Amino acid sequence: MDIDNTLLLPNSEHKSDIKTPFLIGVAGGTASGKSTVCKKIMIQLGQADMDQAQRQVVTISQDSFYRELTPAEKAKARKGLFNFDHPDAFNENLMYDTLQEILKGRIVKVPCYDYRTNSLDHENKLTIYPADVVLFEGILVFYFPKIRDLFHMKLFVDTDSDTRLARRVPRDINERGRDLDAVLTQYMTFVKPAFEEFCSPTKKFADVIIPRGADNTVAIDLIVQHIRDFLNNRSRYGSSTSIATNCTNAEHEHGNLYGIGFRGTGTAASGGGGRPTTTHCTVRLIPPARTNNNNKHLKVNNALSYIRPH
Repeated sequence: MDIDNTLLLPNSEHKSDIKTPFLIGVAGGTASGKSTVCKKIMIQLGQADMDQAQRQVVTISQDSFYRELTPAEKAKARKGLFNFDHPDAFNENLMYDTLQEILKGRIVKVPCYDYRTNSLDHENKLTIYPADVVLFEGILVFYFPKIRDLFHMKLFVDTDSDTRLARRVPRDINERGRDLDAVLTQYMTFVKPAFEEFCSPTKKFADVIIPRGADNTVAIDLIVQHIRDFLNNRSRYGSSTSIATNCTNAEHEHGNLYGIGFRGTGTAASGGGGRPTTTHCTVRLIPPARTNNNNKHLKVNNALSYIRPH
């Protein structure tokens, strides 16, 4: 592991009760609402205002794993001519190693990304303490196979391109110090093509697809309840509880699972055209004694909303 970027801390106080966190990947296009979905989940679970060291649920951004740019690349980035949406912009190995350490119940520190300088801020690192649930969000969290395979559950935040662009423009201008021409040039040159080539195809790996992003309160409520069930079961059975995943359904392997919305060949966001089917894929919590493996279904807006059981 690159200890210059991610620092492991002594963790002796947790050695007697090491727990494997429930690792949830949250993918989606730029400005689709990934971080907002994670924030709403944290708020509903009462975790947002808690001290970092006391949280049962934590969120990490893939942006913390952008690689360091060369001086020439930084010059391009200032003009909006560097592709931050390409897989090569990320430090894949550091991302993988850090998630592995988190899954081992260790404390890690990750740098924050400074969007104004296009660089990692190593002076102000975020300390990630052992938690029961870890949300890892970013545009390409499902792109890298070895990283994708680490997740116990995969969510894809699905928001239409017009909405995403309308959100990105004021965000980049007001929060990241960009000018309008640079934002639009970068979007048309890099962001839109990269979404179509690298991000959108990873939707097929998602266990749950969330149309309309953070506006889909029903989907978020279901996911929050799913996490609550996990936390309650872990509290009941303790750290001896393990997490298992199993997938035997061919349709899921080919990407025809729409988690919140239709599951089938129709359109998830519109709630039409698909034929709801029964899945054999499960993500479940296995207590020391026995497993409760009941599926949860809910009819919402003429679509079948589905969330996998523990």
